[in-house]
Amino acid sequence: MNIVVALRSGWRRGELTLAAKVLLLQLAVVAVLLVSVGVLSVRQSNADFAEEQGAQMRSVAEYVATLPPVRGQLQLVEDGDLPASTNARNLAQYADRGTSLSSATDVSVVSLDGDVIGSTDPSRIGEPADLSDSDALEGRGWTGDVSVGDDRAVAHHAPIIAEDGDLLGLVVAEETYPSLADQVATAAPDLALYLGLGALLGLGGTWIVARMVRRSTRGLGTTELANLADQREALLHAIREGVVAVGTEGRVTVMNDAARATLGVADDPDPVGRAVDELGLDPHVVALLTGEGADVEDAVALVGTRVVVFNRGRASTRGRGIGTVTTLRDRTELVSLQSQLSSNLSITDTLRAQTHEFDNRLHTISGLVQLEEYDEVAALVGTLTEHRAEVSERVSKRLHDPAVAALVIAKHAVAEERGVTLELDPGSRLPALAPADVADLTTVLGNLIDNAVDAAAGAADALVELWVLADDDVRVRVRDNGPGVPDELREAIFVRGFSTKPEVLGGRGIGLPLVRLICAQRGGAVTVEPADTGGAEFLVRFPLAGPVEQDVDP
Repeated sequence: MNIVVALRSGWRRGELTLAAKVLLLQLAVVAVLLVSVGVLSVRQSNADFAEEQGAQMRSVAEYVATLPPVRGQLQLVEDGDLPASTNARNLAQYADRGTSLSSATDVSVVSLDGDVIGSTDPSRIGEPADLSDSDALEGRGWTGDVSVGDDRAVAHHAPIIAEDGDLLGLVVAEETYPSLADQVATAAPDLALYLGLGALLGLGGTWIVARMVRRSTRGLGTTELANLADQREALLHAIREGVVAVGTEGRVTVMNDAARATLGVADDPDPVGRAVDELGLDPHVVALLTGEGADVEDAVALVGTRVVVFNRGRASTRGRGIGTVTTLRDRTELVSLQSQLSSNLSITDTLRAQTHEFDNRLHTISGLVQLEEYDEVAALVGTLTEHRAEVSERVSKRLHDPAVAALVIAKHAVAEERGVTLELDPGSRLPALAPADVADLTTVLGNLIDNAVDAAAGAADALVELWVLADDDVRVRVRDNGPGVPDELREAIFVRGFSTKPEVLGGRGIGLPLVRLICAQRGGAVTVEPADTGGAEFLVRFPLAGPVEQDVDP
């Protein structure tokens, strides 16, 4: 009933479903198998007939060939003492004796010339015998198939040997193969039983396969499945975000063009079907694509020089897990803009601090003028000018890059406003850098100094020490005497969104992750260790992109 339903539902939709097509194909295969079994049965029957009746024909032919009267008749014919007609009648009676003892269709006596000289079938007398490939005229017996009119027969040729050893003729015993109809009629009961059982088993198996296919394909036809596959491919390759599906065995099952470009495997001929760890990706990227356990949300990782956001979710069907699906968003340009924004915010904070400092000192001067303490005004202005000049000279002498020097001077003012002393290590040396290097270095320095000042503010004798050195690469050390960073948080502080500070408008936890991303993009690194002063010590190292001028004064 289900078979009929499957076929009817397919025809109603204008095409056969995949299950119906599989059903018809299986039925065709069953039919071919049944016909093949029938053909093999007939062939086996013929083979058995040839073997059994061939042995019987051999016995009959050898029996007739060894009869003394047969030898005597042929000897008389050879000597010319007996007419051929009389000989034929005499030989026929001995041939009849052979047929009476077996199921032979015909027994004949053949002369050395190959003509029938005696036979159970009088019409064959005088006609040439079909000796086929027989070598019986050479004195050896032969068994095989011959043609008897339009029929095929199994025959045995036995030589007739005289007492003196001369060959006198042959005895040919033949039995015609039963017709196909006779064979089918004979084997019909057994054949019907076995073919019936085979048909039932084939139909049962076909029905099971059809149900499984129908369940697996949701009853869809091949055209519908092909359309779904085409739409899937078009959708995947049209999405600008990367999509990677990984099976439970850790092998890629889907990867669109955007994902291949983002992961840097665009030149790989076909990553689908290969293990993720065979694609040459960094271990942390492999872990994000194949990791087990909780889903991943907005995980930021560096893939080559790209900043990529990963979101991974588990995929399942009918309650069974089939792997994971990960989307990838390239945020390299966004990080670059964020770096610029961070620099701008740092500059804004610096300008605000300088404005605040200027306002305080301006108010002090205004008050002294109103009190007519002109000597105090002159002394204050001189002190301020001298202090600013000392700071500028001390920084500019060691940091020859104008932008970096201006940043450090400005941060010095911010630190003073917070009650923190910012000291530049006398061993610092920095030549003029290329614009690309300056942009990244100012972002790194601005974020590290701001974090150090925040950490040291409020401590007794609050101090932040800065050391910068550049040759083939840039090395930076920022040390404070704040509370330090606990061992369990040394990695967490570099995760986007993590912060030990109170939440503010715009969010926290951006500066240090940005520093790490910049270092990673340049092939460098940033680490944090306990400082001798009791606080934290951040160490940064990354290679320079452009040339430097090695003209810094010692």
